[in-house]
Amino acid sequence: MPCLSESIGQRWLPADWRGRFGLIIALLVTATVLSILRPHFLSSANLVNVVRQISINGILAVGVTFVLLTGGVDLSLGSVVALAGVLAAQFAHPGDYPLVVPLGVGVLTGLACGAVNGGVVTFGKVAPFIATLGMMTIARGLALVFSGGRPVSNMSPAMKAVAGDVAGIPIPALILLAVAVTAWWVLKFTRIGRHLYAVGGNEQASRAAGIDVGRVKMFAYAVCGALTGLAGVVLASRITTGQPNAGIAYELDAIAAVVIGGTSLSGGIGTIGGTILGALLMGVIGNGLDLLNVSSYYQQVVKGLIIVGAVWLDQRHLRKA
Repeated sequence: MPCLSESIGQRWLPADWRGRFGLIIALLVTATVLSILRPHFLSSANLVNVVRQISINGILAVGVTFVLLTGGVDLSLGSVVALAGVLAAQFAHPGDYPLVVPLGVGVLTGLACGAVNGGVVTFGKVAPFIATLGMMTIARGLALVFSGGRPVSNMSPAMKAVAGDVAGIPIPALILLAVAVTAWWVLKFTRIGRHLYAVGGNEQASRAAGIDVGRVKMFAYAVCGALTGLAGVVLASRITTGQPNAGIAYELDAIAAVVIGGTSLSGGIGTIGGTILGALLMGVIGNGLDLLNVSSYYQQVVKGLIIVGAVWLDQRHLRKA
C-alpha cells in the first residue's frame, strides 16, 4: 500500500512516468493502427463523433472517480442515468418550463440517488457493492414507474440543443471539459479533495487524524450521483427521449475507463487526467471497432477483456507497491 503522502500528492496525470506515458502511447498506437486500417478514422467528422460519443461516459467516469478514490464503488450509474433522463424529459415539453428546470430535475435526481447511496454506505454500514446494487434495481424500477414503461418524448428545442454543437464543437464535450476541470480543481486545491485521497489510502489513519470519514464518503457519492444525473440529461437530449431502459451497463464502461486511467479499486490513488485518457481510449477502441464493422456481440467480448485486463493490472500494481 503506498504511503499517504504519495497518495495525496498524485493529481492530474497517472501515478508514475511509465503509467502516464504508457496510457498516452497506447492511445496513440491505437489511433495510428486505426488510421492505417481505416483512413476515415482521422477525418474531422469522425473525430468530432468520437468526442461526442465519449462525453457521456466521460462525465460518468469523472463522477465515479470520486467514489473509487474512497475505496468504494457505484454500480447504479446506468439506472440513475435512465431515471434522471426520464424525469428531466417530463419537464422538458415545449412551452412548459425553461431549460434550467429539466436540467435541475435531472441533476437533483442523481444527487438524491447518490446521497442515498452514501447514507446507506456511511451510516448503514452496508458494503458499497450491495448498497449501489440495490439502488441500481430501485432506480431502474422508478424509471419504469414514472415513464409507464414507455419513452418520454416531445422534448423542447432547447432541451434537444443540449446535445448540439457550438462552432462545430459538441456541447456534451464542452460540458465534459467543464466537469473535468472543476473535478481536477477540487481534488488538487481543496481540503475535501485531499481528504478523499486520505480516506481511500487509509481509512483508519484518516479517522485517527480527525477527518470526518462519513462526510467525505457522503460527498463522494453525492458528486457521483449529481454527475450521473447530468449525464442522464445529456443522454436524453442526444436521443431526444427519456428512455427508461437507457444506460444499461454504463457503469461498467465508466469504471473501466477510470481503472484504465490509473485509479486504484482499493482507493487512494487516481487522477482526473488519467480518467479522461481512459475514457478517450475506450471511445477510440469502440469507434474503431465500429469502423471495422466488428459485430456488436464481439465488441462486448472485447469490452469485457478490457475491464478484466484493467483490474488485473491494478492488482498487479498493488502487489508490487
